[in-house]
Amino acid sequence: MDIFFPGYYNQFHCIAAACPDSCCKEWAVDVDPESAARYRALPGALGQRLRQVLQDTKDGTVMEIENGRCPMWRQDGLCRIQAELGHDALCKTCRDFPRLTHDYGNFVELGLELSCPEAARLILTSPDWVMECTHRSDAGIVDYDPATMQTLLASRKETLSFLESSPCSLPEILAVILLYGHQVQNEMDGGDTAALQPEKFLKQLSKFPKTQDVQILINFFGNLEILTEQWRSRLTCATTEIQWPPKLKAMVRYMIQRYWLQAISDYDLVCRVKLIVASCILVASLGGNLISTAQLFSKEVENDPDNIEAILDGSYTTHALSDQNLFGILLP
Repeated sequence: MDIFFPGYYNQFHCIAAACPDSCCKEWAVDVDPESAARYRALPGALGQRLRQVLQDTKDGTVMEIENGRCPMWRQDGLCRIQAELGHDALCKTCRDFPRLTHDYGNFVELGLELSCPEAARLILTSPDWVMECTHRSDAGIVDYDPATMQTLLASRKETLSFLESSPCSLPEILAVILLYGHQVQNEMDGGDTAALQPEKFLKQLSKFPKTQDVQILINFFGNLEILTEQWRSRLTCATTEIQWPPKLKAMVRYMIQRYWLQAISDYDLVCRVKLIVASCILVASLGGNLISTAQLFSKEVENDPDNIEAILDGSYTTHALSDQNLFGILLP
């Protein structure tokens, strides 16, 4: 089995107390059954404290936050469990974050989550995006149509190549990618092989009936679940005069790399391309420091499965995410 990862992946190290945010803030932590059993069996003061804060829910065991932070957080910014028992004693959620694993049966892709400030810095500033590969002897189970996966792999490669080499403006690039997503979807549904043709696409889109309502897109995100007042404030202050910083291209690349192949789960690429495009438009409209803005976006949206599901579903049900509105914003 081949395991792929971007060149910057192994450069990541938690910066602990130097972190401008914290993965120990705001989020309740899902605790895997093995770790929960171990924590509840611990002797001494740490075990007693863990038994107090672990809660069983219908979805599993969680460690609820107290006063806005994980109860295991120490004033020096370190985790009490890690400090007293070592890194391997952390539950799976804390041990893995912000590392991502996408297992596609006969190959695996690794990555980092944008919601971690240090990971966001690497994702948005590192020039080393070449995918490296290691090999593992075990073989996974493929439970999807291999031909469809090949279509997704080939189209993602084509999209990333276009993103890197195109002389088009970033809004034009996003518009081309959105239209190409529709073409690839048609191929997945049994139609002709898709071809990424930027000049042809932009000519077609110049005649496409469009609306332009950035505010309705901002409002859509404002109606999703909100974790922090900081995010609510940023959405309230978002401008409809979008600025397109060149480094936003790195976020587009990250999202294509992360979400394109996930269409194999339900054979629906269009909604994921709309997720990519709408998210980048939103971050561009928020302005400010790109790394901190993208990191906060990811923390609020990407790390909330309900929010991601609402965007995927909304791709077909809300005007904010309609082709008319997205193309209109990108190509006014």
